[in-house]
Amino acid sequence: MLYYLFQFLDKELDIPGTGVFQYITFRSGIAVILSLLLSTIFGKRIINFLRRQQIGETVRELGLEGQSQKAGTPTMGGLIIIFSTLIPVLLLAKLDNIYVILLIVTTLWMGTIGFLDDYLKIHKKDKEGLKGKFKVVGQVGLGLIVGYVLYFHPGVTVRTDNANIVQFEQGRNVITQAPVEEKSTATTIPFFKNNEFDYAEALSFMGGDYSKWAWLIFIPVVIFIITAVSNGANLTDGIDGLAAGTSAIVVLTLGIFAFVSGNIIFSNYLNIMYIPNSGEMTVYIAAFAGSLVGFLWYNTYPASVFMGDTGSLTIGGIIAVLALAVRKELLIPVLCGIFLAENFSVVLQVSYFKYTKKKFGEGRRIFLMSPLHHHYQKKGYHESKIVARFWIVSILLAIFSLVSLKLR
Repeated sequence: MLYYLFQFLDKELDIPGTGVFQYITFRSGIAVILSLLLSTIFGKRIINFLRRQQIGETVRELGLEGQSQKAGTPTMGGLIIIFSTLIPVLLLAKLDNIYVILLIVTTLWMGTIGFLDDYLKIHKKDKEGLKGKFKVVGQVGLGLIVGYVLYFHPGVTVRTDNANIVQFEQGRNVITQAPVEEKSTATTIPFFKNNEFDYAEALSFMGGDYSKWAWLIFIPVVIFIITAVSNGANLTDGIDGLAAGTSAIVVLTLGIFAFVSGNIIFSNYLNIMYIPNSGEMTVYIAAFAGSLVGFLWYNTYPASVFMGDTGSLTIGGIIAVLALAVRKELLIPVLCGIFLAENFSVVLQVSYFKYTKKKFGEGRRIFLMSPLHHHYQKKGYHESKIVARFWIVSILLAIFSLVSLKLR
């Protein structure tokens, strides 16, 4: 909203200084500051409200050290993240940008699913919360919306060939050729030269104009990624500060990808896919990252509030949509390596337990407990040490992901 106000003041009234709101970098900086202030200042009020409403965590006895002390800690803290993200976005972003719209829809959609899950756990005293099949239906529904928009919306275009667009003339950047924007299901294969892959190529065996059927491949891929990443973030939210901290690292990395992909000069220099209008997502990402860091003020050990599924499912959904929008979804196994490890540890544990029970009559385990962070808790590591080390691994994975811009 402020963006449009200052645009009017700049163009119609020509007030000096108002043109600064046209810069993504400026609005992103303000978004970070505002989201940090909102999450830290108003976060305490939300926590007190949750405490008054007796919205506390019900802890199942799993034999973990310090577990019983967490009973009654306010949950649904994901409301802090959602609130602190959306207000700066509504004030500072271009609200007619299709990517921003998609991210707002994702935030509200996944936040609603997570809220219903937390509500049923707390007020209905149902430890299982929202049934798994309903969660999946919600995730698939969002995947259909995101996949449809990214595939069919005319505002979602790319340019893979940036050669000779920009030349330097007397210290100035001069656009010598207008970019040819086109609809495409192309994505980026990390760490490979000539690394664009088009999902439509998977249907080349059909012959003819097979590209018009690319949505048959693209939309299911989108559904799978959103479901997998949101579940991965949900499983990672098991100890104080783990999900919020690792997610902040992932989101900041995606912010760099969004900024360079949406800038014709940087994308040309890095020889990567130029995605028109995607740079506006940087404002959303800045607000989101600020809200996650602000949430950590209350969520680090010992946590004053838990994000609950309201936060974890929302975080996963947003990360998935961001990766898809900047065509970096194939980098998710690296960038979101912590989520992958947590997810994979559960799949391995359950599969191996069922297999051994069927074969030997008794179930056996690979890990002392899953998800993976609980395995280290069982080994006697303090959760603060586990979180710090997972953050370090996440930073290394983020750096490795950024290196993929040039390591090809």
